[in-house]
Amino acid sequence: MRAVSIIGVGCTRFGERWDSSLRDLVVETGIAAIEDAGVAGEAIDALYVGNMSGGRFVEQEHIGALIADYAGLSRLHIPSTRVEAACASGGLALREAFLAVASGYADIVIAAGVEKMTDVSSGVAADALAAAADREWECFFGATFPALYAMIARLHMRRYGTTREQLAQVAVKNHHHGHMNPIAQYHTEIKVEDVVSSPL
Repeated sequence: MRAVSIIGVGCTRFGERWDSSLRDLVVETGIAAIEDAGVAGEAIDALYVGNMSGGRFVEQEHIGALIADYAGLSRLHIPSTRVEAACASGGLALREAFLAVASGYADIVIAAGVEKMTDVSSGVAADALAAAADREWECFFGATFPALYAMIARLHMRRYGTTREQLAQVAVKNHHHGHMNPIAQYHTEIKVEDVVSSPL
């Protein structure tokens, strides 16, 4: 296999992007990545788009072709493929792009991950996310991802003596780093007490 390098990256601002469509978001970051790489669009050999539930969240399927067309890549007649692996969909797109270059199939490939989850109600979003779990053996019994994570946290607390304050430090750390990141959704620092006293 050939050596592979990531030569350009792009990322959108995180948040409830009511003013941007799914295709707007992925094209925005794709253009930034192409400009960062310093390559011409004509040099691109393939496109892999990681997306879990575009059909549920924005009622859009066949996202690979849609993105290629909207980004002006359809004129190149390159393969444009959507891949899905729940929360790891973007990572899977990167893996497929890596394999395409490493194998010699392609020289320059775009790997993208995109999801737009806030255009639907929280109930619809929770149901779409639940589809990544075992619907028959987990969801049917009310074991949504938040419920499963809560059970894991409770088990960890019981087994290792972990406290709510220690778990709250994760949110404090994340807000601290987000405070310094211009594209983060939240830019406010919080304290452990803020987390512990927040509604469950």
